[in-house]
Amino acid sequence: MKLATYDLGGTVRVGLVSDDETSIQPIAAADMLDAIVRWDEIAGALAGEDSVPLSRVRLLAPIPHPRRNIICVGKNYRDHAKEFALSGFEAGAVAGAEIDTHPAVFTKPASTVIGPDAEVDTHPGVTDSIDYEVELALVIGRGGKGIKAADAFSHIFGYTIVNDVTARDLQKSHKQWFIGKSLDTFCPMGPWITTADALDAENLDVKTWVNGELRQNANTRDLIFTIPSLIETISAGMTLEPGDIIATGTPSGVGIGFKPPKFLKSGDVVKLSISGIGELTNRFA
Repeated sequence: MKLATYDLGGTVRVGLVSDDETSIQPIAAADMLDAIVRWDEIAGALAGEDSVPLSRVRLLAPIPHPRRNIICVGKNYRDHAKEFALSGFEAGAVAGAEIDTHPAVFTKPASTVIGPDAEVDTHPGVTDSIDYEVELALVIGRGGKGIKAADAFSHIFGYTIVNDVTARDLQKSHKQWFIGKSLDTFCPMGPWITTADALDAENLDVKTWVNGELRQNANTRDLIFTIPSLIETISAGMTLEPGDIIATGTPSGVGIGFKPPKFLKSGDVVKLSISGIGELTNRFA
């Protein structure tokens, strides 16, 4: 199933997207977090309101105003880890040590989140080195602390797409990645959440196009740190709760991987795609 947050005539609702992705049926949830927490109850009573054409609504980020964590993982595909180290934008990069022994984990604030077709602010005067990163993001459904890898998938409600937009100059200058990753609008998310039972998260094609040019093309089976291992690592001593979002890393093909780098500029259109989920497109203003 696919669950979306949408605006119809100024009213924001949560709905079930049809299998052919042409319509959406409102469900009895206050917001997406409520739907996640009460999903067993809601899923048993989906019959009710009539569907409306998807073309009539404006899709928002699945969790438009996150009240929980947006947790991100860096350098989690081997080829990207190498291109990052060779780019000159990784502070303190050491030749031969491109692959980390432990996942690099950072966060993005709620103010970064925007939805499908929303514009990304290029922040003139703040940065001139904006990059794209397509990522599979998982949404926690059942919370916990000290979750073992063997139990990890039972804690996942579903999956969505995240563009971990990055100001590479700020990422390098500040060494810790938070500022470079956290400018307003730097976390496009969507188009919806595909429930965990509907796909194999460890075998999904992950792609990015910039102005129609294919830049990133990989599969989640190439993750260095697997989804279960990430959940085990992150939840060790830190309680994960429903609605937490974990972005699992990006493959090679980002702007800094080119010589010279291909940074984004005003007017560029970035389209992300992950099989089993859908597409997420945003224009950079």
